[in-house]
Amino acid sequence: MQKKMSNSKFFNILGAELGLEEVVQAIYDFVKSKPSRRYKIIVGTDSAARSEVQFVTAVTIWRVGNGGIHFWTRSEKTRCNTLRERIYRETICSITLAQELRGRLKEKLGDEFFWNDQIHIDVGENGPTREFIDGVVGMVKGYGFDAVIKPNSFGASTVADRHT
Repeated sequence: MQKKMSNSKFFNILGAELGLEEVVQAIYDFVKSKPSRRYKIIVGTDSAARSEVQFVTAVTIWRVGNGGIHFWTRSEKTRCNTLRERIYRETICSITLAQELRGRLKEKLGDEFFWNDQIHIDVGENGPTREFIDGVVGMVKGYGFDAVIKPNSFGASTVADRHT
């Protein structure tokens, strides 16, 4: 599994650098500003096909029907020899961050917060990633998260992609 995200640098839409605790506090503040609304926490990872790959993992807090906020972090550059390896590493990055967020947000927001958490995976029925769908969706579900693939996986294919 990937390293813990607690020492990672995160960024907000203004480009400000944050630690994981500051991200959790920003999420808490966002949710508590309108606690009666419904929220979805979406984690997705994207990377560009290069000889050295950098993974960008984004967390989006969507206030359903009324906007949202997002934060992202970048991994160190690494080598991936195959598309399969890259897609599986993207999925692992998302699972790792989602697990840490789930625990920290439950502590901070309590059990009354409806956690509707999704991991958006950058795979789809069309194209070369279709052969990986069953494997990565099974992995995500095995960790207790809802898996979303293209064309609905905007957390990976749009939000994280914006920062790759």
